[in-house]
Amino acid sequence: MSKRNLQKYIKELKRKELESQLIDLYERFPVVKEFYDFAFNPKEDKLIQNAKVRISNEYYPVKRRKPKARRSVAQKFIKHFINLGVAPHLIADVMLYNIEIAQSFSLERNVADSFYKSLLNSFTEATHYVSVNGMLPEFKDRILKVYQFTQDNHWLFEEEFSRALDILD
Repeated sequence: MSKRNLQKYIKELKRKELESQLIDLYERFPVVKEFYDFAFNPKEDKLIQNAKVRISNEYYPVKRRKPKARRSVAQKFIKHFINLGVAPHLIADVMLYNIEIAQSFSLERNVADSFYKSLLNSFTEATHYVSVNGMLPEFKDRILKVYQFTQDNHWLFEEEFSRALDILD
């Protein structure tokens, strides 16, 4: 169904029918429920804290012995927050938190080359997001610390990290 047909259909419905359909959607689909819960009571700080706990659990697990260190967990949270309309400075905070915790993890473990490539992608996305949303003054120190860490520890793709930082200039 196209958006146009949907609009036509909605205009034909009576108010009670439309209300019952919305309630039905709210009860059936968790995504709809989450959207309306966020729209009417945006507890952004709680969402961010939950995301940070889950991300840190990827690298420093509480219940299992071996860390999974999956970047995809953080990426799913970030995409979800963007879709919900969470404040950009909170999304940038989660992006940088993911990189920072992964860097501390890399000091303790031997990691594969794909780990560095993945973090390069995260760093590039974070610097781009901060730049596009005009939040450089707020996050410049954290971005520079992340970059300096990659240089001090001679990470793979040092030159690419440097190029990602050039976006800010």
